[in-house]
Amino acid sequence: MPPRRTFGNTWWGRAWVEALEHRASVDPNRLPRGRTYARKDTVSELSVGAGEVTARVRGSRPQPYRVKIRMREFTPEEWETLLDVAGRRLGHTAALLDGELPEELAAQSREAGADLLPGPGDLRPRCSCPDSANPCKHVAAVYYLVADEVDADPFVLFKLRGRPRDEVLADLRARRAPAARAASGATSVRPPDPGLTPHRAYSRRVTAPPALPPVPAEPGPPAVLDLDPPLSTGWTAGSLSTLAADAASLARELLAGTGAVDLTFEEDLARRAARPAADVLALAAAAGVAAPDLASWAHAWREAGRPGLAALRDTWTPGAAPLAAARADLAEAGLPDPVKTWRNRVTQGPLQLRYGRDHRWYRFLRSGAAWSLDGPPATRPLDLAYPPGDPG
Repeated sequence: MPPRRTFGNTWWGRAWVEALEHRASVDPNRLPRGRTYARKDTVSELSVGAGEVTARVRGSRPQPYRVKIRMREFTPEEWETLLDVAGRRLGHTAALLDGELPEELAAQSREAGADLLPGPGDLRPRCSCPDSANPCKHVAAVYYLVADEVDADPFVLFKLRGRPRDEVLADLRARRAPAARAASGATSVRPPDPGLTPHRAYSRRVTAPPALPPVPAEPGPPAVLDLDPPLSTGWTAGSLSTLAADAASLARELLAGTGAVDLTFEEDLARRAARPAADVLALAAAAGVAAPDLASWAHAWREAGRPGLAALRDTWTPGAAPLAAARADLAEAGLPDPVKTWRNRVTQGPLQLRYGRDHRWYRFLRSGAAWSLDGPPATRPLDLAYPPGDPG
């Protein structure tokens, strides 16, 4: 089986997908069909302009649907904030000139109030299809394929906020010119800041405690150990650094309100195996778990987190109504009988819908004897009841 099409091969492309799925207030129940559409090459004539994306998407009708997505452009004040953050460090400007977007720049601009990535209310889509959902599956497909454009050129994010690459770089060069003149010994036009005298500083009245700093966009790197621990411990500096990095990542998630402290052993193992650079074979051997099982757990965690792992591993008996609704939706989607029902699972051939204890549905596909979670959950089984390999 060929590898499944993914979206976001650079960190900035993956950041677009993450913002789309978690921060932009896009209905997650409408994204699975769009992702399948994107994987099936139904999108054509995709074009990115200042503040907008246009494309055509092939659907169930002969004529492709027209999609236009407007993204909120920055105000002059937000552009000033972003360019000020980018111009503070020569390394940021150098990276942008090389066609790369520094993660630190993206994090600092977001903290300053000029987030390049989409947030709630930033995306305003329109589609010529009759589906009134927002987003429809055609718009959702275009959302995912924008990640390819961002991969190829991170300045797409700047263009979607209203300014093209050349204009941004010209402004950054202009901001660097005074600093360059100062470094070469030229006279500065701006007089030096006299600062604040101790008398004035201590005479100020403090009216409120300072605000807590924002949660960092990424956890900090762990300290580098110069020496390995004693051999008798069975640990190495590398393994301790890996644990420290994982602890820092989990701490950041807890501060952001997205982590959990009551994970079971299996859940925490799946979480660690789902990390981008995780050594699944080593983790499986250390935990005494079969490597294929842990790989399946990690995939479920990446697709839907803790509830996704529960949907993979748990069986339980819900009431009859949810299962009857799922059978009806499979029939409405045109899937032929027979449809099998067992516990919380409704199966039609290689497609299986599982009802979770969180009252959401999870789509699974069979590969050989194993079932694999296929995307995020939905509240309605109809949103997941489409044949494998069919964009709908």
